[in-house]
Amino acid sequence: MTTESHTESTEATTAAPTGVILTDVAAGNVKRLLEQEGRDDLRLRIAVQPGGCSGLRYQLFFDERSLDGDVVSDFDGVEVVVDRMSSPYLAGATIDFADRIDAQGFTIDNPNAQNSCACGDSFH
Repeated sequence: MTTESHTESTEATTAAPTGVILTDVAAGNVKRLLEQEGRDDLRLRIAVQPGGCSGLRYQLFFDERSLDGDVVSDFDGVEVVVDRMSSPYLAGATIDFADRIDAQGFTIDNPNAQNSCACGDSFH
């Protein structure tokens, strides 16, 4: 398991050991959600799973598990976990949080996504 501390900004371009970038805005929202859960043993897990109209889809969820081969990064106190199978698909991906009239929630900007579908949460 690799753990490294990073302070990222919305304009961040340096990827963490997980290969993903968590913006300050996203990290703040993760902290807020974790406080609402009232647990300090949860981390944000980002994974790629088979499915969706383009072949793969993202999963973001809170997880207390540690899996063999997990890569962990710390973004200002928010731990982000990526499993070893998802890492190659997420290298360089930026996790942000949108709060606009047309969209609200976590967004993933992934330079590895060659195709996407209209639903916005599937890629290949």
